[in-house]
Amino acid sequence: MRNLGTPLANFLNAARSADATIWMAEAFTLMLLNGPVAYWSSLDVPFVYNGQTFVANGPMVQGLKMKCGVGLQVDRQQVVLMARATDVFAGNPVLQLIQSGGLDGATIERDWVFFTANPARGGSVVGGVIAFKGFVSKIDEVGRTTAKFTVASPLVLLDFDMPHNMFTLTCNHTLYDSGCGLSASSFETSDVAGAGSTSSLINFAGALAGHVGGKLIFTSGANAGIQATVKSVVVGVSATLIYPMPVAPNVGDGFNVFFGCDHTLATCKSLFANQANNRGFPFVPPPDLSF
Repeated sequence: MRNLGTPLANFLNAARSADATIWMAEAFTLMLLNGPVAYWSSLDVPFVYNGQTFVANGPMVQGLKMKCGVGLQVDRQQVVLMARATDVFAGNPVLQLIQSGGLDGATIERDWVFFTANPARGGSVVGGVIAFKGFVSKIDEVGRTTAKFTVASPLVLLDFDMPHNMFTLTCNHTLYDSGCGLSASSFETSDVAGAGSTSSLINFAGALAGHVGGKLIFTSGANAGIQATVKSVVVGVSATLIYPMPVAPNVGDGFNVFFGCDHTLATCKSLFANQANNRGFPFVPPPDLSF
């Protein structure tokens, strides 16, 4: 069941009885896992809905149909996004952002928004209803002008066949989450790419052993806003990335790099002094030693 709200329900009932023309637009909200949010629409003029301005000159989005059914079957749909090279989101061209994994864990929502009259001639928003809301689950294809990706309804979270707690050697918390309790800013270093840096090797004198497994996010240059994971470090010299950046950074391009964690009790104790919040069970004997 969709909650229309009283004003929209009354508007639609009145329009049906008078057989009137209804003005409607599609509003798309895309929220990345690290916070940035985009508001795009199918309309040729911008409008304000739920306190946010939905732009008329953003990428075009197709898909996200409303489906109603009985049961707990996950609704999976494919979305086609068409963007120009000038369409930028979170500091990066949209298609480049998608190609580099920027939509991992992103949330997308499609709303139907209704107007009292032609919005290009002064029509105001009456209300809206959510047609679909879910998670980006898979990137299917990225081309020069379009990208295709699969989204899944929130019921996909029930597909994980796992218990609430896992008795494992390593910690169950994600580094810097509420369970871990550490602040990412306390283990963050700002630096710049040095001479000889490539798309997968970043030279900088501030490289530390603790950066292994951590994330590196560029703050300036052609890779601004794009993040990668540190694979290995030569202390005081360089950091090697698991996956290369889209382009090699220039000398002086700024970035922030964070400490990583292998989730072992030893690392939690020696590197972070956070053993009190460690959620691993390294002292539980394996099944073949139980008696």
